[in-house]
Amino acid sequence: MREILAGNGLGNDSHVIGAPTREQQLRCRQQNKPLFSLSRARLQQTWAETSYRLQALRDNADCARQEFETIFDDQDPGLQPRLSFDPGEDITLPFVHLHRPKVAILREQGVNGHVEMAAAFERAGFDAVDVHMSDILSGRHTLEDFTGLAACGGFSYGDVLGAGAGWAASILFNPRAREVFETFFKRSDTFGLGVCNGCQMLAQLKELIPGADHWPRFTRNLSEQFEARLSLVEILPSPSILLDGMEGSLLPVAVAHGEGRARFETVEPQEVVKQGLVSLCYVDHYGHRTETFPYNPNGSPQGVTGLTTRDGRFTIMMPHPERCFRTQQLSWHPQEWGKDGPWLRMFRNARVWVR
Repeated sequence: MREILAGNGLGNDSHVIGAPTREQQLRCRQQNKPLFSLSRARLQQTWAETSYRLQALRDNADCARQEFETIFDDQDPGLQPRLSFDPGEDITLPFVHLHRPKVAILREQGVNGHVEMAAAFERAGFDAVDVHMSDILSGRHTLEDFTGLAACGGFSYGDVLGAGAGWAASILFNPRAREVFETFFKRSDTFGLGVCNGCQMLAQLKELIPGADHWPRFTRNLSEQFEARLSLVEILPSPSILLDGMEGSLLPVAVAHGEGRARFETVEPQEVVKQGLVSLCYVDHYGHRTETFPYNPNGSPQGVTGLTTRDGRFTIMMPHPERCFRTQQLSWHPQEWGKDGPWLRMFRNARVWVR
């Protein structure tokens, strides 16, 4: 860099004033004489305190405090992904050239995640078909020709009726749509994925989905704000066909929701975890399941953020794996990761299951 500056006539005007270290201390010296020394945490606390005070007034005060207190952890290792599989292994190779099964990329007014979702399934060997709810309601599509269904993220009806409630109601209270979806869910050769708004919607269709009686509703984030972050989740052992072979991994993933807090109405969350029906949990930078903000961006109990049916065919989750199935989509990732991100395995698992 200094050579570039010198080559542009700025050599005499540029000076090295410091260098980063692994110590949690800022030190200033002049001719090796100490002038100033203070901890990183103390300086960052001073810098951030005004924002913290405003956040505590505007948002949930406990969440604001929890986020402020993360400043004081001098040992925080940051995001620490852990893989239990090789993302570069294309497990679809024996099947991908045989045929391209159809997956319905389902959307409603206000949904905005359908393009990324279609791209992820296409990359895994599916024929992704754009299906709007108006296609179902009018009878243009019946889902008979589809093996998979992906309910996408966004803000159906602007969320004015609550998280996915309007979308779910358009199915539950429309005889044609209800029959189409119930028939699809009960077929033994189908699978489904609900992400974010699609997760909220499918959770409210659980009466139509075999083995989904334990699914919660999703309500307003505990922080009382829309949260868009790169979070770390743990993939738990579960029957989910989409997460097969990924158990034990800690993966960064995009989150973007205002109503992602799981609220269990008929069963305790720890019981669902114990039954092995929770597929994803938020974890902190030490890999521990957490309810602490911002590691858990919505306050879900037990860190729950993904669930599956008892037979594993249908999986719902609040994070957005379709937004980071390619490594370069992540705002940060380990340098050794190749072009195929770890989340692509989820879509490839679906293709292998279909065969």
